[in-house]
Amino acid sequence: MLTAKSLDTDLRESIEREATTLDISGIAGYLQTHLGQKVTAYLAGLDNAKTVGLWISGGAAPRDLPKTRLRYAYQAARLIVEAYGDETAKAWFFGSNTLLDDEAPAYVLRYGTTPDDLRLVIPAARNLVQLAEAR
Repeated sequence: MLTAKSLDTDLRESIEREATTLDISGIAGYLQTHLGQKVTAYLAGLDNAKTVGLWISGGAAPRDLPKTRLRYAYQAARLIVEAYGDETAKAWFFGSNTLLDDEAPAYVLRYGTTPDDLRLVIPAARNLVQLAEAR
């Protein structure tokens, strides 16, 4: 059985703050490192994964909607990576989630068009971490 690392309140608050204050190249870089370039591109709504590399290098900047998707993806990924590691985070993003009407978090991020659509991913990520901590 996989065990989760408990996340204290300071770390949770730090992750939330970073999701809003880090430059987008750092956020894209984190996601690429922990989830992979293709997954990061998918979450942002891109068809060309190489664009992620341009964002990381500062050679291009995402538009507002992909940037917002990346920030929500970062917060969710950081929570799960800190608690479980990279592989569980990747699996979580593509698994069906009852808190998201049985949609995968990756699908919600890729196809959501408003912040209200996208923000639903964060409580779902917190729920995974809290369920494991309660065991």
